[in-house]
Amino acid sequence: MLKNPYLQASDLVYHTFLLMPHQPAVFTLTVEAYHRMREVGILTANDRVELLRGQIIPMSPKGSKHSNAVNRLAKAFTLGLDGMAEVHNQNPIHLLDDSEPEPDLALLIPPLSRYDHRLPVPEDILLVVEVADSSLRQDRYDKAPLYAEAGIPEYWIVNLADREVEVYQQPRQGGYKVCTRYLPGEQLPVAQLDFSLAVADILGEEAPAE
Repeated sequence: MLKNPYLQASDLVYHTFLLMPHQPAVFTLTVEAYHRMREVGILTANDRVELLRGQIIPMSPKGSKHSNAVNRLAKAFTLGLDGMAEVHNQNPIHLLDDSEPEPDLALLIPPLSRYDHRLPVPEDILLVVEVADSSLRQDRYDKAPLYAEAGIPEYWIVNLADREVEVYQQPRQGGYKVCTRYLPGEQLPVAQLDFSLAVADILGEEAPAE
């Protein structure tokens, strides 16, 4: 595995061509190099990707169920929090030196002016939410350990397929110690805030049986 914190995007392209065909290698990028790739146009605004543990990972397409769940959450948080937290909607967070995910939602310590000249970092983040349909496996087994390692205090997976919300708390190295599942009919509290919302309001109406 090759890792160079000072690697520039142009260096990445150049050194790729120096590798012999029989020498498979995995490049791990720093956030700095990832940003450089965007600056020089190797990655554009049309590239729906995020940086996870030094790897550029394509983001799953978002269908109507996913989009509506994100919109419902954003609306509920915006209307209900009344300034207790800022709603960070489908924007990047600077998690680790080699990771810059773009969660569906994050709740941040206010005010918004804290983030005028930098991305949110773990110390700013109260909650991260991923809405999972086709991305469920990645959200559970790749992102949950990553968020825990960074010290994110609470992580939700809105599991659309099983119609439940998985709540992960007590981060530690390798993952979260506690996972609690909330079902429609239950209230879901935000541990860091005096606030809760109904699970049914997040999931929306169940699709009619065919």
